[in-house]
Amino acid sequence: MSVKLSYPGVYVEEIASAVRTIGQVSTSIAAFAGWARQGPAGRPVRCLSWFDFERTFGGLDGRSYLGYAVSHFFGNGGSQCYIVRTPSAADVTAEAVVDGLEVEATGPGAWANVYQLVTKPRADDTSRFRLDIVVKASGVVTESYANLSLEPFDSRFVTNVIGDESQLVIVTKADVTKKVTAKTVDLAGGVDGPAIGPGDAAFDTALMGDGATTGIYALAKVDQFNLLNVPGYTATANLAKLEKFCRDHRAFLLVDSDKGSTPTSSAMTGAPDSSLTGSDAINAAFYYPWLLAPDPQQQYRIRSFPPGGAIAGVYARTDASRGVWKAPAGTDASLSGVVGVTIPTNDAENGVLNPLAVNCIRKFPVYGAIVWGARTLQGADEIGSEWKYVPVRRTALFIEESLYRGLKWVVFEPNDEPLWAQIRLNVGSFLNDLFRQGAFQGTTPKDAYFVKCDKDTTTQSDINRGVVNVLVGFAPLKPAEFVVIKLQQLAGQLAT
Repeated sequence: MSVKLSYPGVYVEEIASAVRTIGQVSTSIAAFAGWARQGPAGRPVRCLSWFDFERTFGGLDGRSYLGYAVSHFFGNGGSQCYIVRTPSAADVTAEAVVDGLEVEATGPGAWANVYQLVTKPRADDTSRFRLDIVVKASGVVTESYANLSLEPFDSRFVTNVIGDESQLVIVTKADVTKKVTAKTVDLAGGVDGPAIGPGDAAFDTALMGDGATTGIYALAKVDQFNLLNVPGYTATANLAKLEKFCRDHRAFLLVDSDKGSTPTSSAMTGAPDSSLTGSDAINAAFYYPWLLAPDPQQQYRIRSFPPGGAIAGVYARTDASRGVWKAPAGTDASLSGVVGVTIPTNDAENGVLNPLAVNCIRKFPVYGAIVWGARTLQGADEIGSEWKYVPVRRTALFIEESLYRGLKWVVFEPNDEPLWAQIRLNVGSFLNDLFRQGAFQGTTPKDAYFVKCDKDTTTQSDINRGVVNVLVGFAPLKPAEFVVIKLQQLAGQLAT
């Protein structure tokens, strides 16, 4: 808007730039689901380190692959993940009542029985109180909340504060007619049901939830996740549903092979189950075989583990060092903390599996265990998909998510040439940055990408319907999967 001219003099008017930077979104936020003996249930919990997982979910437990997968993820370069705990239906949640407060643990199980609640009103204002969550045996305060109130419209209303901040308890009821007095009350009644995992019907039920908002679908509540793995899970019908869930959220599913499968067994003589190779399979990859690694829970004896957690870590490490357009495979994709694989494969066996979109993990001299495949589950030669390779698909997902978030400012702007020019400028700038980082083929930007947004892509009919169409194309980098060396003997030539 121009300034109002009222008196003779010099006026200064600031004009907004047409540049709106499109940020590059994260590409390696992982999500894992599985049984853990403690921790919140029904909602994803973000962990920024192994210590976060250990503190919240209890660390390693020999009855579940979840802790090991998370440990392998962080050990191989991962930096951020979400955890979805799938407790047994037989688990019972610990509870406590303090005056007008009814409190329960954030998740079921006997783990919360070790805590007690300590309340203390403020001396100068008895309508406000402090709540400490204390370890009974040691007296250590693990969580503390001050200036809480029972008034529903207060900014420190106890239900809201505890629900938003606590990893240990939630307040299910607050009686506003009562006052909280100084008390110490134990959390009690928590009961551990049996551990459940892949292969158990109870685990399938807990994992899939209601198919909309619970179980693994609780991840829909988080802002963004890029990689999903359910350690050791091979139920193809549900994995197909997880493929669709990942595609709907522009994420990528890492599928573990069956623990006992071999290159000559029925599970591996053909492509993965046909229910996993449909149209949603472009957002998934299949890894074989399982890994051999020391188990701290068994005096570091060597045990077999599903590969998904370590593979997710390799994805994150490769993204950070080389970019999402680099295949998470090859001699750089070594697996830390892994001593070998359960079933070694040779070149001939690898040559049978690779065309079937099975990404092998192999052990080579000097390099150790490395990822030796980078195909999506639609990457079988017979399918001939344009999304054959993992880095090509993940680059597309990265661009889609970045543009989806970076172009929200366009909504409700006047739909005409000035807007289209701004879109071309900003999207072109974003893609040019990627080109300079080496994300695309070609020696010039013209060879590497294009952005089209004009009267050809957006007709008058589109304008009347409130639609603006942006066409973006890019030339992806594809991995050098086969290196062919041609050697010729040079015959001596006589001078004439």
